[in-house]
Amino acid sequence: MSATKPDRADAAGADVRAPDAHVVVADVVAADGDQAPQATGGTPAESRHRPGSFGARLHSVVVRIRTLMREVPGHWRRSLQFRTVVATMLLTSVSFVAVGGVLSNQIASALYEERFDQFSAEAGRALTSTKAVFRDSSATDRNTTNRLVLDSVNALVGNETEAPRQAILMSISGGEGLIIPTTVSQKGVTEGMLPDDLQAAVAAGQDIYWAPITIPVTQTGEQDAPGIAFGTQVTLPPERSPYALYVYYDLSSMQSTLDSIHGVLWLVGLVLLLVIGAITWYVTRSVVRPVSYAASVSEKLASGQLQERMEVTGEDEVARLGASFNHMAGSLQDQITQLAQLSQMQQRFVSDVSHELRTPLTTVRMAAEVLHDAREEFNPVNKRSAEILFDQVERFQALLADLLEISRFDAGAAVLEAESVDLVQLVKHAIDGARPLAERLGSDLRVVSGETSCIVDADARRIDRILRNLIVNALEHGEGRPVDIHIACSPEAAAVAVCDQGIGMTPEEASRVFDRFWRADPARARTTGGSGLGLSIATEDARLHGAWLEAWGMPGEGACFRLTLPRHQGADLTSSPLPLPPSSTARTAVRSVQDATTHAWTDTRSTTGTDTRSTTRTDTGADRRGSDATQ
Repeated sequence: MSATKPDRADAAGADVRAPDAHVVVADVVAADGDQAPQATGGTPAESRHRPGSFGARLHSVVVRIRTLMREVPGHWRRSLQFRTVVATMLLTSVSFVAVGGVLSNQIASALYEERFDQFSAEAGRALTSTKAVFRDSSATDRNTTNRLVLDSVNALVGNETEAPRQAILMSISGGEGLIIPTTVSQKGVTEGMLPDDLQAAVAAGQDIYWAPITIPVTQTGEQDAPGIAFGTQVTLPPERSPYALYVYYDLSSMQSTLDSIHGVLWLVGLVLLLVIGAITWYVTRSVVRPVSYAASVSEKLASGQLQERMEVTGEDEVARLGASFNHMAGSLQDQITQLAQLSQMQQRFVSDVSHELRTPLTTVRMAAEVLHDAREEFNPVNKRSAEILFDQVERFQALLADLLEISRFDAGAAVLEAESVDLVQLVKHAIDGARPLAERLGSDLRVVSGETSCIVDADARRIDRILRNLIVNALEHGEGRPVDIHIACSPEAAAVAVCDQGIGMTPEEASRVFDRFWRADPARARTTGGSGLGLSIATEDARLHGAWLEAWGMPGEGACFRLTLPRHQGADLTSSPLPLPPSSTARTAVRSVQDATTHAWTDTRSTTGTDTRSTTRTDTGADRRGSDATQ
């Protein structure tokens, strides 16, 4: 009979507790030494937990581990040192497992190879000898045969310390004649532990076969112990009925030795892993710590603490990095200080020049007024010159007033004089001031609001200046179309939006709308002779109130400016009661400036849907719009 022989390295695995049944011919004469039993693993001991306080401590440890696991992703993203240490330990662990697996396989092969050859030779001699005893026996009755079987089975028992040997004799299915019951040399062992493949091979052939097995119970009381069984077919007198005779070896002591070796390997690997992790942590800390310190110093520099510097020790690469960083910080501090001094000089120059120009400008204005009042007595050329002189002096005076106001903002000398004011009344006052310009341009000023009163804590003069700038700006760019002024209040905030239907703004223009002296179209003639600082001053006024001043525009469809004020001084804004641009889906009150003399409010219902156009929205933090109004 031919049979497949397993590779020795596969059979001599690191664990032999749960083998697959491999049936292999064992050539007793040749003592084939290339065979080895397959290793299988044992059942781990059950965990035992102490009651009482131990359970509470265990629960606390589990909670801490879960907390750490939730924090791992954050540490992985933020800490280079953590990533380096974890990656090193993971790669080292993989290397240890790979090397440990190879070593374990080699140790198991070396451990079982020699013993398997010994077991195979011993089992072959014992089975052959017992087979000859049965063949030469002259027993003629059942009792004699039973005594012969019992003596032969007991004679096969070996008490070697490392691998005790036991024997089993059992009937082969289909045998005829005298029936001998299954005889075993060890209590608790049955033929069920023998693999079916091994039993089938013994029943079908006359050779000696082997296979790894799992012994239910050993002499020492160990359960499910690994073992190896050898079997052959014998005939019992007097009818020469076929029976199967097996001897098996208990390999539990060898498995214990292998488990001890595995334990040592795991312990050494764990210690090496911890040592490598500690070394990696120390090395990366020496590199990452200066980088982290440099990041901390750079954040302080960015916050304005220009005197901060890194501590430099040694002469290595990190020390050179710190020296270079300190040199860069010193250069930046010098340049920032120089720029700050230049800015202060510029602000002081503007302030000084503006104050110095007030006296001569007052004299020139008085002379221009005299000439303007007497212009009717001049010839047409001189009359026109007097009018131009008067207009330009007025414009010069407005520009000077704006420069003085800007210089006060730059110097931080602007003071907010807040009091309870009615925002609706301030809007009416600003409209009254802009009425002459609206009539001259042919634009209709309309108030769109359901509010009759809205009390806020604000500086009336500055809010009036903001509203006048927004309204005049809308009239200048409204192309003679109506200008809507929306008012809305909420418990936390109040808002005013001024919307025109004129030339509108592009995103690029909206991004610069509040820049000083910037104009959307430099070639476009001013109708009011403004200074170019109106919206910039409005921005500073809004900032003093803790308010929002925002702009929206769409080329060819108009522009809208929204002022959002906190109703109580010192409160923080979180939202505005008006969208930008305001929608007209709700019932609104529209008041025409043309009917302002009657002070009549007319309720109308708008049929316009919500505006879904693509918009560009900017706020005072980064975006500005050109043009302004007179002060």
